[in-house]
Amino acid sequence: MIEEFPDVAALTAAYRHGTVTPVQVVEQALERLARLEPALNAFGNPMAAQALAQAQRATAEIAAGGGRGVLHGIPVAVKDLIEVAGVATGYGSRVVVPPQVALRDAVLVARLWAAGAIILGKTNLLEYAYGIAHPDVGQTNNPHDPSRTAGGSSGGSAAAVAAGIVPLAIGTDTGGSIRIPAAYCGIVGMKPSFGLVPLDGVFPLSHSLDHAGPLARTVADAALLLAVISGKPMAATPALPRRIGVLTCHFSTTPIGQAVTEHVLTRLETLRAAGITLQEIDLPGLACANAALVDILLPEAALIHEALLARNPSGYAPGTRAQIEAGFKTTAAAYLRAKAFQQALRAEVERAFGEVDLLVSPSVPFVAPHEDPVIVDGCDSEMLASGFANVTGHPSLSLPCGMLDGLPVGLQLTGPLGQDARLLGQAAAITAVLARG
Repeated sequence: MIEEFPDVAALTAAYRHGTVTPVQVVEQALERLARLEPALNAFGNPMAAQALAQAQRATAEIAAGGGRGVLHGIPVAVKDLIEVAGVATGYGSRVVVPPQVALRDAVLVARLWAAGAIILGKTNLLEYAYGIAHPDVGQTNNPHDPSRTAGGSSGGSAAAVAAGIVPLAIGTDTGGSIRIPAAYCGIVGMKPSFGLVPLDGVFPLSHSLDHAGPLARTVADAALLLAVISGKPMAATPALPRRIGVLTCHFSTTPIGQAVTEHVLTRLETLRAAGITLQEIDLPGLACANAALVDILLPEAALIHEALLARNPSGYAPGTRAQIEAGFKTTAAAYLRAKAFQQALRAEVERAFGEVDLLVSPSVPFVAPHEDPVIVDGCDSEMLASGFANVTGHPSLSLPCGMLDGLPVGLQLTGPLGQDARLLGQAAAITAVLARG
């Protein structure tokens, strides 16, 4: 059989050489899932029967010499607010009971099918991706320490990849919801440039801030998955950046963040030793980025949920309901100011790439806590570093950069607008340097 945590290239080669089949891979994945659940609580619906049927088809096609795409026979998990035709969408909630069966595939799911992927399950999430675990669903737990959270809101997708159940998963990111779980779980998670991945068939949280993107164990696999769901080439040719801008405002100076700050600074010295110039960058607008994000998110989410809230308010977790209701109290002036600031911050961040090739910071100022933190602003905020790239739309990813007391630390890399492939190539090169150091 194959090694326990193969990447996509290894699986594809094994299929081609006949040493393993998609049926065997899916059976192994389902066995691992059954063994690790419910401790992880990563899956809302494993879709076992459907996945096995898809695996049988892929095995027959490969045996006959056929190939449907770059993910032929590769298991992929999708966050349970993304529509898969014929499968109920749960949203991590109890607002719609029983959950409605999707009548169509989300565009990104249709692209996965076209590439030959096997959809192995819908993954758990914070309720409607809004930062609160519904008590009937519970938080997803971390494969490195199940007493700690896998992060939100795409924690189920991150845990499924980190635990070796699937090599690839799809998450969504409105304020860090791909990158934060990726950092906590020690994998690669990328928020692409705004608009790169179509969101038709993905339940929205904020039309101005939402993104969908890949979670994977390697940069190469993340690039492959992003190419499929975006429909754009994403050859992640490794190339070290020459100049890195260090966002000092995203390095926590409080006791809770000190260990991660020191760890990341040490890892950055490894990059300096490899010949990369490190330059401290001060972008004044970043200080207001998360406050603006909240002023955009709250009213947009309230409008999206208005009908559901009227239909079944008690179906929400109390915390989620409170956040939705708060959105109706945000003034039009606050929203419009935040939207104007969004444009200004986007330009400010983009100008920084005239001086440096990348912006870096810790992905999260601390390692995985025991419970999902509440949304707060300040130096101890979970989304201290992540929120600005949702406001501006810049591509941003979390890269594993070592461990602290047995828990992963993430390094966040952010690149110029529309330069997703270049960012992935730089991430691949940085990964190689950090592995040697």
